[in-house]
Amino acid sequence: MFRSLGKEGEDLATKYLISRGFKILERNFRTPFGEIDIIAVKDGKLHFIEVKTRSSENFGRGAEAVDKRKLSHIVSSINFYLKGRNFDYEIGILDILKVGNDFEINYIRDIF
Repeated sequence: MFRSLGKEGEDLATKYLISRGFKILERNFRTPFGEIDIIAVKDGKLHFIEVKTRSSENFGRGAEAVDKRKLSHIVSSINFYLKGRNFDYEIGILDILKVGNDFEINYIRDIF
């Protein structure tokens, strides 16, 4: 169930971003430090996006699961992806809550 909910959330996140003018470059980009859920570009800026999907708020919203340790892995993965190249980028979280058959989407941009 969790894997399918996560995949459903990432598919929804991709559609959400495309509808807002983002071009998806990578999904589930794996590095030695972890995975970057979505790498997109918009207006010449790279966007590294962590997708967190939940089916309830019993254990908090998805964005609350992105702690210092997870952020450290994300930053290391971004550095691996960029390989010393200098690009303007932003790190964001797409927090998705499934409510029945509907979804609430909250895109938290530039989390630093």
